[in-house]
Amino acid sequence: MSPEPTGTGTGTAPGAGMEILAFGVQADEQPLIEQAFQQILQQASDGSRASDGSRASDGSRASDGSRASDGSRAPHGHRPSHDHDPSHGHDAIRCLDVFLNEDTAPIAAGHEIVSTSVNADLGAAVLEILAAGGTRMVAQRSTGFNNIDLGTAERLGMTVARVSSYSPYSVAEFAWALALAVNRRIVRASHRTRDFDFRLHGLMGRDLHGRTAGILGTGRIGEAFARIAHGFGMRLLGWDVAENPACAELGMRYVPKDELLARSDLITLHVPLMAETRHLIDAAALKSMRDDAILVNSSRGGLIDTAALVGELRAGRFTGVGLDVYEAEAGLFFLDKSLEPVEDDTLARLVTFPNVLVTSHQAYYTEDAVGQIVDATARNVLDYREGRRSQNVLVPRG
Repeated sequence: MSPEPTGTGTGTAPGAGMEILAFGVQADEQPLIEQAFQQILQQASDGSRASDGSRASDGSRASDGSRASDGSRAPHGHRPSHDHDPSHGHDAIRCLDVFLNEDTAPIAAGHEIVSTSVNADLGAAVLEILAAGGTRMVAQRSTGFNNIDLGTAERLGMTVARVSSYSPYSVAEFAWALALAVNRRIVRASHRTRDFDFRLHGLMGRDLHGRTAGILGTGRIGEAFARIAHGFGMRLLGWDVAENPACAELGMRYVPKDELLARSDLITLHVPLMAETRHLIDAAALKSMRDDAILVNSSRGGLIDTAALVGELRAGRFTGVGLDVYEAEAGLFFLDKSLEPVEDDTLARLVTFPNVLVTSHQAYYTEDAVGQIVDATARNVLDYREGRRSQNVLVPRG
């Protein structure tokens, strides 16, 4: 959907400069963020002074080395300069590795625009602090937005935007990596061979060909997972509020959730976290699953009742569980807690099971997906500055 003018305008003219503050930036993604904002926001600056000869006669941009002539991204090692002088009409993006919460929100004082990560705290208290400091736009670098109090943002007159979509293959492929790793005991095997222990005892897995994959949520990511499952020769069961014709063409049968859980050898979750889906996999759902099932969650941690899952694992159930998300991950994931006392007893117990693999919310973390996310985030900022509204806007400017 093309952005449409809102007619409301912003407090900053398109040609004027500002510093945009990005919270929770990982080292690997910082050059991508800096590059995306430099390129896309430079377009606004160039467009506002097109008559000064900054474009060639054919309308193409003079080469700055940041993109090839075909529009592809520059080599990964390229780090564009981000020391822009706002007085000259450029924007600066300042990246912070700290996550946004009540303690760090005052850092944003004086910044009209902040960009946040999926684990940021954007509850009412944090939004109040941001608004008091002059923030008028939050550009979240994720699809999910369950961490944002949209009602408070609207009351404060703040614009909130997200990334409505990015590469579905990043998450689908990682979900498969988790499924295969727990099925074939890859982590245990790797640990053994590092110690020159080459025994096979306890490493037996199962063929997935001919078995049943149950996919809860058959949107773009669920469809990508289904296509891989189809390539493995698996039978497909699906559950969603609406059927995906592309999945049906693969031979997927849509069934009630209880039937899917009872019949599937491999169950994977690809639904958003909402009030209706919180603890979608609760104690009753876990008990309805096969004892030798594989469970994978690369969507949102709150979809699974983790305490109930620990109870089933203690009873010796499930071939394997692969989790890239955890319902209490905020304040843990993306951080180094290795030298601190473990305060989360549930997570501490969870990672001790030999058939459980927990990763730190990294399914989306490919150069392709992160590149799309930061490009879309930069365009969201540009739309805000130029008074446009796209499908990525969750709360329009008041």
